[in-house]
Amino acid sequence: MVIVRVLYGDTGKAAESAKVSLGFSGLLRGVTRDEFTDRNGDAHFDAESGTGKVFVKGKKVHEGYLSGKVIVYI
Repeated sequence: MVIVRVLYGDTGKAAESAKVSLGFSGLLRGVTRDEFTDRNGDAHFDAESGTGKVFVKGKKVHEGYLSGKVIVYI
């Protein structure tokens, strides 16, 4: 499982209802379906850890190894 926490960079507050997706490297991994953040700014993905990218509202906000909880700022 990978959890992405989305926070606003200027305030540090949680971004509720933000559309998030993950794009994993490798031929067989691909892109996850969209998930929306909850009131804590968390989007939950039933995906195994791996190298990839985090997209929030269609914009790439993080690239690297995705595992556990990943915190991103928008």
